[in-house]
Amino acid sequence: MSYQSVFAQDLFSSQRLIVTGGGSGIGRCIAHELASLGGEVLLLGRTEEKLKTVQQEIMDDGGKALTYVCDVRDSERVQTVMKEISTVQGLVNCAGGQFPALLSEMSMNGFDAVVRNNLTSTFNVSKAALEYCMGASGGSIVNITANDVGGMPLMGHTAAARAGVHSLTQTCALEWAESSIRINAVAPGYIASSGFDTYTDPRMLEAIKRFPDGTPLGRTGTESEISAAVVFLLSPAAAYITGQIIRVDGGASLNVGTAMHKLRNAKDQQEFNGFHRAEKPAIVS
Repeated sequence: MSYQSVFAQDLFSSQRLIVTGGGSGIGRCIAHELASLGGEVLLLGRTEEKLKTVQQEIMDDGGKALTYVCDVRDSERVQTVMKEISTVQGLVNCAGGQFPALLSEMSMNGFDAVVRNNLTSTFNVSKAALEYCMGASGGSIVNITANDVGGMPLMGHTAAARAGVHSLTQTCALEWAESSIRINAVAPGYIASSGFDTYTDPRMLEAIKRFPDGTPLGRTGTESEISAAVVFLLSPAAAYITGQIIRVDGGASLNVGTAMHKLRNAKDQQEFNGFHRAEKPAIVS
């Protein structure tokens, strides 16, 4: 069995595409779909074992993948890797991370670490891609962020960082259009990904159980539903789209209106899951 993408099988034939954070979760799913569509996927991340595992999965499925161990917060290492890569047509900034805590509980070091994980890393990789990989030939960048509308209690640090990435996305789109580089962002809502299983804080575990209730479509999303949006934005079909934030969240960002409208269970809402190697988090299984 292979990835069941809705896109043409040769969509990214002869293209090279970088996926940061490609060793797990949403990044892993995106890497698999891009490879299934003919792309050569370049996996960047901090943990070689994870990268090698995903690379082997892709190769076992008949795809092409290379790995580069790289802390995307380290600008010098990022530049070295981008010089080695040299030419790519697409970049997906998916690396990131956070931990649950109220702002009143958070240390400056903790806040700064999450901002560096999510915002600084996106700037580092995107700027190096412009300088060494895309500046002369153009390309497309997609930043994976988060649904920050209305604030994110327990996740205020990452909400601030992701909002920063949204602004960065728009500014890059304006400044780099002359280099034929398009930059967009995909903001996932409540996605049933491996990240769920990393949380141990009881408040976060309880929140995860309530996620479907805060979504008009009445469920969590799949990694494939995020990947599909990314593939579209990387594709020629999105040639006139840049500087946009696409929220793939089942309508959760509309929740500001629920004080005037009680959400009811959506009828016959079917998820899309084309990822043949998807692993559902234990908490939602």
